[in-house]
Amino acid sequence: MRTNPQRLTVGIVYTISIGFTASMLTVARTPMETAILAAASIAFLVPHHLQIRAALRGGEQRGVPVALIVQAVATYAPIPYLASLWIVLGYNWATTMPTILSGAVLVRLRPRFAVPIAAAIGAFSFWLGISLPPPYGSLTVAAYNLITVVVTGGVTYAAVRLVVVSRELEQARTELAEAAVLRERLRISRDLHDGLGSSLTAVALKGDLARRLVERDPEAARAELAELVHVARDAAQDVRQVARGYREMSLAEEVHRAVALLEASGVSCQTNLADLRVSRPVDEALAWAVREGTTNVVRHSHATTCSISTSVGVGTVRLELVNDRARKGSADGNGLTGLRERVGGLGGSVSAERTGSGGFRLVTEVPA
Repeated sequence: MRTNPQRLTVGIVYTISIGFTASMLTVARTPMETAILAAASIAFLVPHHLQIRAALRGGEQRGVPVALIVQAVATYAPIPYLASLWIVLGYNWATTMPTILSGAVLVRLRPRFAVPIAAAIGAFSFWLGISLPPPYGSLTVAAYNLITVVVTGGVTYAAVRLVVVSRELEQARTELAEAAVLRERLRISRDLHDGLGSSLTAVALKGDLARRLVERDPEAARAELAELVHVARDAAQDVRQVARGYREMSLAEEVHRAVALLEASGVSCQTNLADLRVSRPVDEALAWAVREGTTNVVRHSHATTCSISTSVGVGTVRLELVNDRARKGSADGNGLTGLRERVGGLGGSVSAERTGSGGFRLVTEVPA
């Protein structure tokens, strides 16, 4: 059976607290002393439990630490009375309970308050060890008292922080996993929209054109159908690549596809491509820009002409896709959002605007 480390750590904290407190009962000589020690122990352990529970939940101490004050009173107030009953009772209580109190102080208060208070608790335990007459007091006993306060308080603090940090790490891992799943969903959605949308548009155009040519020009209709099959196969390949998370695109191939798609839809296309020497991510980003721009021209415009051009500036590569007749809603918001995400990941920018002549311009700039 696998042990939960967090539960084991919490068990250690409570074993230390309860074990130290329960050991006090072994010093009692009479039932009355046992009852007094049991009542004092309960008054100490209840607020101590509240402090540890709050610390394990990761909550910060706000306002007056009432429970901690109650625990401190339960630690030091019984000392004179217990000592009056029997010096061993008072001494054992005075040297045992502060060690547990120091842990509660460290886990509940901010360091600027906790460290001085814990130091004061240790100083009191040290003073107690050298102030009592032998055999109860000596320098060795004083050093032991101080070390016990430091070690017990440190172990309690470290154990509680370990549990809190472990839970925070688990939550962070869960959030990272959820974020990764969300990113993957967005990637698939974006790739399907940007890639498959263009291919399906081409299939529709080719099919419509073949239908209109089937009686008038059967030979041309067969050519369009052959081209339709080719585009459909490309679309199927796109879907497989999206599923695998890998899509290899190039600007030159995408421009070639764009020209064929635009001309099939009756849009005259001109290209003016500079001789680019860019990295694959930049080349793919520009290819996606061409695909998104071409899809927008076919779906969201009444264009008759379109131009695709690239140029090299100072440290940047610029791609422009301009058509001559835009209409209301001449750009796909989802597609442009996906394009901006792709280009933005490379430090580039995307702008889409109407031209003065009534057309539409899509501009993509990417660091070379």
